[in-house]
Amino acid sequence: MKFGLENMLTICEALGRPERAFRSVIVAGTNGKGSVTAMLSAALHAAGVRAARYTSPHLERLEERYVIGEEDVARRELEDAAAAVQEIVERLVGERRLEALPTFFECATAMAFELFRRRAVELAVVEVGLGGRLDATNVITPVAAAITSIDFDHEELLGHTLDAIAREKAGVIKPGIPVVIGPLPTEAELAIAEVCRERGATLLRAHDRATVSSADAITADVATPDLQLTAVPLALRGRHQLDNAAVAVCVLEELQRQGVPLTASHIRVGLEQARWPGRLETASWRGADVLLDAAHNAAGGRALAAYLGARGWTAIVLVIGVMRDKDARAIVASLAPLARTIVCTAAPTPRALPADELAAVVRAVAGPQSDVRTVADPAAALDDACRAGARVVVAGSIFLIGALRGILR
Repeated sequence: MKFGLENMLTICEALGRPERAFRSVIVAGTNGKGSVTAMLSAALHAAGVRAARYTSPHLERLEERYVIGEEDVARRELEDAAAAVQEIVERLVGERRLEALPTFFECATAMAFELFRRRAVELAVVEVGLGGRLDATNVITPVAAAITSIDFDHEELLGHTLDAIAREKAGVIKPGIPVVIGPLPTEAELAIAEVCRERGATLLRAHDRATVSSADAITADVATPDLQLTAVPLALRGRHQLDNAAVAVCVLEELQRQGVPLTASHIRVGLEQARWPGRLETASWRGADVLLDAAHNAAGGRALAAYLGARGWTAIVLVIGVMRDKDARAIVASLAPLARTIVCTAAPTPRALPADELAAVVRAVAGPQSDVRTVADPAAALDDACRAGARVVVAGSIFLIGALRGILR
């Protein structure tokens, strides 16, 4: 991991600035940015726009990061784009024009821009990887930006206050563009508003303009001064998706004002057909109902706990795996009260916190009388959990979800 835009600017220049071949929307935030990206791209595709989306990380296959229309790019297309970026990078390294070797994410992002240019994409929705200001995606000049939420995550890189984190996210704000924000803590919203004033960007608070109401967080009514949608079956589950839907609707209305041919029916499709796997995704395994959710920080843990409580899922069996750089204690604190058994495991990556270390954290949070198990292998942990109860929740890391999703599918 390396913060900074120098490499990306050099690579993009050598590629002929592919990121300038299409219009773009950039989506930042602590949580919710993937969901909003999915809603936006679904609506744009429904409108007949040659749209693409770039997200990260992937669950099972690298191709998942690159969606054009509603399809992941083909493996051969990805290989060709990778070869083009590799050739450029090797030349730049040989000429000592790169300050350092590019990271995986820098190369993956350059590949996205090259893929989208080759496929004549008209409008790309680009999800920020980490932060915003110095993220590799921030070489684009978007026509609109969204900042979905601000909470504590990656504090060692983004800062230890909500003001500092918000200012890093606000790095995606470019002069003169509309910036749609979701509900933010006051400290964070003030920071975003200040950056918008400095850059002459228009700040739009989604909840001042859009009302997305629902009794069950499954079917919603949407209202803005220019739009009325009733009984919209939301593709993405959870009450937190109502906030994400409000942000998406406001961004789509801004694109509409800029001449993108979006109608109310297209916006409805965006909410009804958004695809974002691994987030409150259900499956069955060994006779148990399994819920997958990539809750990987404190806010994600709270959102998942709220969803489980609303569904009446108590006394669950929780399978959890967390990365070393995450606040495992904060994630577990929300979920432990709903669990009668917690199975600690580790995703197959060196970044994962070892299962026995995670178990020590879980016992400290859940108490000495809690049933906490250690099963290092994720597949074995899932089997153990399904034997222990009929309702199993897998959470804590996108990498854990990715490792188990293929088995469950």
